[in-house]
Amino acid sequence: MHWSDNFVNRIIAVMGDKEEYTVASGITPSGTIHLGNFREVITVDLMARALKKRGKNVRFIYSWDDYDVFRKVPVNLPGQDILVKYLRMPITDVPDTTGEYSSFAKRNEVLFENQVGAVGIYPEYIYQEKKYRNCDYAEGMKLALQNRTEVAKILNDYRREPLSENWYPASVFCEKCKKDTTKVTGYDGEYGLSYTCECGYSDTFDFREKGIGKLVWRIDWPMRWDYEKVDFESGGKDHYAAGGSRETGERIYTLLWNGKITGFMYDWICVKGGKEFSSSKGIVVTLNDALEVYEPEIVRYLFAGTKPGSPFAISFDLDVLKIYEDFDKCERIYFKTEEAKEKDYENQKRIYELSSIDESKIPTSQPIQPKIRHLTNLLQINELDVEKVYNLFEKPSNEFDEKRLRTRISCAKNWIVKYAPEDFKFSVNTNVTGVSLSDDVKKVIALVSSKLDSIETDKDLHNYFYEACESCGVDTKDFFLACYKVLIGKEKGPQLANFILTIGKERVKELFNSI
Repeated sequence: MHWSDNFVNRIIAVMGDKEEYTVASGITPSGTIHLGNFREVITVDLMARALKKRGKNVRFIYSWDDYDVFRKVPVNLPGQDILVKYLRMPITDVPDTTGEYSSFAKRNEVLFENQVGAVGIYPEYIYQEKKYRNCDYAEGMKLALQNRTEVAKILNDYRREPLSENWYPASVFCEKCKKDTTKVTGYDGEYGLSYTCECGYSDTFDFREKGIGKLVWRIDWPMRWDYEKVDFESGGKDHYAAGGSRETGERIYTLLWNGKITGFMYDWICVKGGKEFSSSKGIVVTLNDALEVYEPEIVRYLFAGTKPGSPFAISFDLDVLKIYEDFDKCERIYFKTEEAKEKDYENQKRIYELSSIDESKIPTSQPIQPKIRHLTNLLQINELDVEKVYNLFEKPSNEFDEKRLRTRISCAKNWIVKYAPEDFKFSVNTNVTGVSLSDDVKKVIALVSSKLDSIETDKDLHNYFYEACESCGVDTKDFFLACYKVLIGKEKGPQLANFILTIGKERVKELFNSI
């Protein structure tokens, strides 16, 4: 059983057998949303699909915490001198210094929403700035403030220094300077909150009428679980650390709302050979970056095929080729065009279903599988001309195959240009100037050239290499080295027989006959 289907049993056991379940995810749009952040939203999406498979209705919500404080200027943003003036203000009030969007937060939100749509994720988006400024959480804030002593006791269980007796579970954005450089000084037991600000301003306001106050994170999270009736929400290992926001949140949720919730921890991901992602430090790889080299289904496959609690590094090196091959094998097992043991079949079948962009539109028969390695060769042989390579294939018979072929060619090109190691790259020579070969090697190449027209398969051609080398007393290693120098000016390259046939017999004979 897939891990998502397995955890559905726990959700139903804990939350009861309901007609509809609410699953939740969210993040603060404080910088570029990276693949590490994406792990949470796709994890929840996979749980939503697992619940639907069980015949349940699902509400999938994604909260943008855009009423959080702008604490640090990300290093990869333009206009640093402008942005620093907005520190300690709500993120939603920080301008987009590129001028493209209405705010810094909106830029990060829109870009991410468009990206996740490309992999079939369409949650209901909730913008916390609107909720708070609309005073929607007034009753939740009131309950938390009325029970601040009990809440403080829970938090103090995990603190070295206890919270002061004057601590309040809420913060305020000053109505004058708009910053959270404030201190709550009093609460009237109902809806009145008093504060002073470092700018010198002080006031008392009714948080049913002015949305300038908000609960601090560890209380805000369980308050929203109650408000949205959340059944499941996962979290990173920082939240799940001992005494972290998940543990305190569940205790506060039980205390104030007598609530219960399910969820599990997901681990971090990074780029293979790189550091963990950090938006503030500019260490980011986005979903769009991944989609440049991986088909949308393969991006989903990477996460669907990995347990959330397991860390992994996403690859942009030669592993990309193997990942495509692994996905293609999974697909063949699903369509039973490749045999597999029953247990492996069920596992791969479920992973493939969850990897699909739309489970209701999975093809009814085996799609085409243009080999990614072959495409990288075709592209380099044809000067990275995507359209020329597309036209080398028989026209696809359906929309799915058409989209796959075009997407895979484009991804292969992007990988070659941006990530392929230098020894993998090549271009076919237009002449053989400067290539010096022994007479014996030239004789073998001449034999191969004269034989090309009568050979149809790469297997037959490969076998002929050895026959020709033996007849001329040439070491096959010397022959292969010479051929690569003549064809691409390097000492090694793709599997030679197939490579020659892919380049084209006439083009190869022209080079061979000119030495």
